[in-house]
Amino acid sequence: MIRDCKICGISDQETLKYIINHPYAPRFIGFICNYKKSPRFIEKNKLKQLVSIKKRKSNFVAVLVNPDNDILEKIKNLNFDYYQLYDCSPEKIKSIKTQYKKKIITAFTIQNENDLKEIDLYQDVTDIYLFDSKGYEKSMSFKHSLIENRQFKKEVMLAGNIQFDDNFKNLKKIADIIDISGGLETFGLKDISKVDIFLNNIKNLKNED
Repeated sequence: MIRDCKICGISDQETLKYIINHPYAPRFIGFICNYKKSPRFIEKNKLKQLVSIKKRKSNFVAVLVNPDNDILEKIKNLNFDYYQLYDCSPEKIKSIKTQYKKKIITAFTIQNENDLKEIDLYQDVTDIYLFDSKGYEKSMSFKHSLIENRQFKKEVMLAGNIQFDDNFKNLKKIADIIDISGGLETFGLKDISKVDIFLNNIKNLKNED
């Protein structure tokens, strides 16, 4: 059952303030902290300015791909509630969680069944599972049937080529949280009209349950 959503890849104050103050503001707002291949990557000084904005009821998420100690130390005092971690072992996640006292979204990039074999190893160090496509910087998707009939002991967040006007009813048996980024953009920038439609769609879906 879809309960909430995350808007990811925020990189400007105007968009961030609009999302924060929206009547159906998302549960999570994500910022790309160290993945420089992403067009949504944010340098530290700008990142600091963005996450200093009063966030009301949304949680701020630092999106990190196999982070080293340097980036972890740079962001440790910023106003993040969650770290979303890609390409990290359970041992590394446990160390980060213990040292920095953050809730953890563990991201799994999925192409086939083999990519799910070790998921149980992450159960004790994870607060939320995120399932994304292998080409996550390229807005690709994956076969949702790979996770559709599985039972998970954590909340499930779903990403991978999600569009603002998708029929989210089709995903209600798969995900608790919808994670969207590129699907809210026009010519590479967040489009406020798409953000509004998406947030209203999620709100309407929750009202149906």
